[in-house]
Amino acid sequence: MSPSVAVVILNWNGRRHLETYLPSVVKYSAVATVYLADNNSTDDSIAFTKKNYPSIKFIINESNGGFAKGYNDALKDLKEDYFVLLNSDVEVTPNWIAPVIKKLESIENVCIAQPKIKSYLKKDEFEYAGAAGGFIDFLGYPFCQGRIFDSIEKDIGQYDTSREVFWATGACMFIKASLFKQLGGFDERYFAHMEEIDLCWRAKNLGYSVYYVAESTVYHLGGGTMKNTNPRKTFLNFRNSLMTLYKNDQSNYRLFKIFLRLLLDGLAFVKLLISSGPQHAFAILQAHFSFYKMKKIRSNAESPNSKGILKTSIVWSHYAKRITRFSQLK
Repeated sequence: MSPSVAVVILNWNGRRHLETYLPSVVKYSAVATVYLADNNSTDDSIAFTKKNYPSIKFIINESNGGFAKGYNDALKDLKEDYFVLLNSDVEVTPNWIAPVIKKLESIENVCIAQPKIKSYLKKDEFEYAGAAGGFIDFLGYPFCQGRIFDSIEKDIGQYDTSREVFWATGACMFIKASLFKQLGGFDERYFAHMEEIDLCWRAKNLGYSVYYVAESTVYHLGGGTMKNTNPRKTFLNFRNSLMTLYKNDQSNYRLFKIFLRLLLDGLAFVKLLISSGPQHAFAILQAHFSFYKMKKIRSNAESPNSKGILKTSIVWSHYAKRITRFSQLK
């Protein structure tokens, strides 16, 4: 008997995205039940979807708790074996679900996975949020096969082999429902950004594995929740990254790593002050103050799986050594 699959699209005032991207989801997701989880939208998202896509089921959240709380609320009562968390600005392709579920079913301890994430606007390129699977360096800075900071590679088949990675993108994350519930879902303090890396790291600290499945491809627009021009996004990225490192790093040098992050984030402050203005730069300061005030909760680490952590600095590799492609990393 095939496992049951729930494709859950979190929506907040996303009528224009639903109009553009729902046709592919409905067309190519016959093996799953598709849900629209609405985060208390004020537009006509629900009315539009009910009228045009009667096969879609609805989950109505009482408030907009962001990505983290939104999905926690949406998934708590679902009974399917697998959850697919799908952004509303993702175009899927034929047979996008089956290869990922097959991988999750066939390899022991693989409980989270993602497909190949390519750009909706530039179909020959990887997309920033996930690309061909996520990794981190020893200081907790994330990067991907196909994307190091803002350097994005074209897809020329260089990552057409499935492999274990460190984290899977929240734009299109497949996860065993039992594991999601075992982990207690997302950390709702994150609101948005980095919560998927925290979730994956917590899973890996329990010995589970995360996979990139090259046989499945989706196309992501990106920036649908918050634009890069929004200082709030800068704040969340920096604060949540610090929290993720503090919570999950199992080394004896965790506090020293936080100190190094303080120094590197100081350099980022200067860079953003010059390139993006004072609002973004001071968002980094706000992120640090907010992090220091947060209640620190360490994740459980019964048998940590550290595969996918770069033992050197991706910041040094990229900005000092001018490495722009994943394949150049040693």
